[in-house]
Parts: sequence; structure tokens; C-alpha cells
Amino acid sequence: MGIKNFYEAKLQDLPNCHDGIGILRCVELFSKDEFQSGIQFFHHTILPPNTTIGVHQHGKDEEIYIVLEGTGIMTLDDQTYDVKPGSVIVNKPHGSHGLTNTGSSELKLIVFEVAIGN
Repeated sequence: MGIKNFYEAKLQDLPNCHDGIGILRCVELFSKDEFQSGIQFFHHTILPPNTTIGVHQHGKDEEIYIVLEGTGIMTLDDQTYDVKPGSVIVNKPHGSHGLTNTGSSELKLIVFEVAIGN
């Protein structure tokens, strides 16, 4: 099915994502089997206040975070950046990254990953 609504999708609890702190909630709206391109997944993710996605590294892929609501700090290769609604973050292949919700409200994101090459 090519149309899904992330507001209506059932979120699942994901504790300690990438050795992070707390329980985030997410739903995989589309998996790689639903794409003809190199997209691996398309997630709607919510980090409650003080929740983190631990700093981690991927292989040959790009992972893109789009901040819909809330504020946080994104770590990219040992550098930190403030993020807010409208921020689009591209995590390069083999780069390290993590995210912390520093606000008092939920940090809501769309996250998708694209494989590079074969």
C-alpha cells in the first residue's frame, strides 16, 4: 500500500535505542520490501523528554532525520548541533550519530535510511 498515515499508525515502545536512555516510541511505516529504490525503512519516531538515541555508526547507508516537533541535540561525528522543528539531518555513510531530547515536550521525527550501492 502506497499511502499510510503516521498519526494513525500504532507506535511501539523501543527501550534503550542504540544503548540510549529511556523508551522511545516508533513505527515503521514502510519497510525496504515496499520500495523499489535503496530506501531501507521509513519511521515515525517520538522521543519523550530526556530520552536519547545512543551514539552509533552505520555502514554503507545514509540516514535522514526530519524534526517535526520538539528540540534536541544531534551528535554527528563528535560534533553537537541544536535541532528544532524543520531541522533535516543527514547522517553520512560510516558516520557516527546520536540524538538527545533536551526539551520539555516530545521530540517527533521522521527517519529514513537509504542504502548506498550494492
